[in-house]
Amino acid sequence: MTAPLLELRDVNTYYGPIHILQGVSLTVGHGEFVALLGGNACGKSTTLKTALGLVSPRSGQVLIDGVDVTQEKPAARIRRGLAVVPENRRLFGPMTVMENLQLGAFTRSNVAKEDYDRVFELFPRVAERRNQLAGTLSGGEQQMVAVARALMANPRLLLMDEPSMGLSPALVEQSFDMIANLHSRGVSMLVVEQNANMALSVADRGYVLQTGRVVLSGVAAELAHDDELRRAYLGR
Repeated sequence: MTAPLLELRDVNTYYGPIHILQGVSLTVGHGEFVALLGGNACGKSTTLKTALGLVSPRSGQVLIDGVDVTQEKPAARIRRGLAVVPENRRLFGPMTVMENLQLGAFTRSNVAKEDYDRVFELFPRVAERRNQLAGTLSGGEQQMVAVARALMANPRLLLMDEPSMGLSPALVEQSFDMIANLHSRGVSMLVVEQNANMALSVADRGYVLQTGRVVLSGVAAELAHDDELRRAYLGR
């Protein structure tokens, strides 16, 4: 049986004395899109940071392909195939779009023209803006560049933190169309998102966090139609 691409096992993460993640367990399979849902300050972003190695759990394990990487630094996990699209995009504003893409490929020694062509095919607007300063782009364009930059690492798993944050409703829909397109091409994703209805409409599975604990999990379509979930966590 193939091990999950990413697995968190009974992870407990603290910020000083504050117990943020409390026994969190989740998996992301190969080619799977998993949504991590919940309100503000419930531990969603900390879960991503723990998976990436930006924060270390006090107990529990992080595994990639069944290998325990709990003690590995972020750079080592990136070399294993993780890439992140951070909250608020975090582009280098004074640099051009092309320079941002080049930074996304910094771990690779064999970047070719075809790698740039691949992201330009996915995001024609990024190709059009390649010589423009990233800080002058619209919010939707910056989101495209942030995803394209992560894809330049040729990742096996894409971690996305609040991709709809700060976008208008029309751009949120556009952003999730883009995510669904990536998923259809076989990109594995763990996406942290507050817009649960939108995320569940395109995800395979979902987990719901509340005060640092996984309180619900299951097939996305079933979660989206769960009456208790809709009342308690989706605002319906």
